[in-house]
Amino acid sequence: MPPTEVGDRDSRGSLGTVRNAVTLLELLGEGPAYQQLTDLADRSGMSVPTVHRLLRSLVLADLVEQDPRSSRYSLGPELVRLSHRYLARLPILGALAPYLAQLRDLVRATVVVQTLVRSAVVTIDRVDGPDAGLYREPHSVRNPLTTATGRLLGARAGDDEWKTMLELCPESDRARAEASREAWASAPWLLVEGNPLGPPGHVAVPLLGGQGTALATLAATVAPGTSREDVEAVAGHLARAGAAAVRTLGHA
Repeated sequence: MPPTEVGDRDSRGSLGTVRNAVTLLELLGEGPAYQQLTDLADRSGMSVPTVHRLLRSLVLADLVEQDPRSSRYSLGPELVRLSHRYLARLPILGALAPYLAQLRDLVRATVVVQTLVRSAVVTIDRVDGPDAGLYREPHSVRNPLTTATGRLLGARAGDDEWKTMLELCPESDRARAEASREAWASAPWLLVEGNPLGPPGHVAVPLLGGQGTALATLAATVAPGTSREDVEAVAGHLARAGAAAVRTLGHA
């Protein structure tokens, strides 16, 4: 059955409609800021009338917005409100809140809390240090296995999620990632070095729940050329703050 027929058939049921709407939101998040209706139809495998009907509903809900000049579509502002509501209810963020500013002052660097969302590394909280500047990324979503967080959490994830992350990994780095999974899964911290002319490096520690489940990571920026001794000291500060936060979750 052609993809357009599948999309039209699925859209008639409530579950299919939701699935197709989510597909469109994902496509809007992956491509350019504003996208044409016909391009979204081609990429989704749904017919133009089906995509147009779904987009109209999403626009009414502010989940998608349409540029009045070009008639192209983009993600909408309601997603920001929903994401903030979601983050406000994450127990680990509440547990970490008392430690982040003190930790920033202690390590004299930007401190971030990161997690994996559908095989992408997402920064869910940050406190800027004196190193914040041109490459500040307050809302970054990063390719997973190019980051310390992605390696720590991805290696601890299930095989299906790990496979997806490998597919997203640059081909030149894929063999190294496969060979390193066991080491990354047991590492107490990892460093990914930065570029003097680009984004800084990060050292990250995993935040593990009572059953050994990786909840998130606590990470700090690291300047190029930082000695291993200094990196280990920063990792130690991160680990102690993270352990204290996780303990409060256990007592809650």
